[in-house]
Amino acid sequence: MKPEAVTNKRKDKIPYEYYKEEFKKLNPESICQNSGVEYDSNTSTFKLKLLNDYHYISYPSGNIDEDNPKIKYPLKTLLLRYLINCKDISTSGNMINYKDVPDGNLYYHNFYGRCILRLSKTFKNKIELLISAMEKLNAEKLELGDLSYKIKFLHNIDVYVIIWLGDEEFEASAQILFSDNVPYYFSAEDLAFVGDALNDKLVALAYS
Repeated sequence: MKPEAVTNKRKDKIPYEYYKEEFKKLNPESICQNSGVEYDSNTSTFKLKLLNDYHYISYPSGNIDEDNPKIKYPLKTLLLRYLINCKDISTSGNMINYKDVPDGNLYYHNFYGRCILRLSKTFKNKIELLISAMEKLNAEKLELGDLSYKIKFLHNIDVYVIIWLGDEEFEASAQILFSDNVPYYFSAEDLAFVGDALNDKLVALAYS
């Protein structure tokens, strides 16, 4: 592994270890009530579905998917932050822009380049692959833009993807929106990792 990769891995591990300690302070029954996530009291394990993958979080340790060494620290941190911050607030069915989230304007440039631009560049000439990936996710097709879907990201968090196909005059473009309850679960910084996780999953499904 390259030295910079080792350094990045160590940096990613620090917030995960911090939130493991915060997770220990919570009551599992309260987490279940606020998140709607399954909890097996016999094994002291939460079962959390993100996109179409199940993840298993041990309580009180906060260890995640102990039989899967490939899961990345940012994703582990995101799962713990969801369980820690969840507020049992349902969506009204409306969508909000990243900029509508507190501090969203501050981080939007990063989110745009890291998540939205990546999405549009990845699939601009491969729309059939994107459609295939969405079908594998059981995403709900919408009538927005040239192609759009509603995706169940977590138990009560939806992500919306809208694509505008390019032509001779304009480049293909995309938008990523969120269910309007997302500020009760994730910060603007968290949502960059939501976008990363979504992009990673779409690419994996598109080429599987």
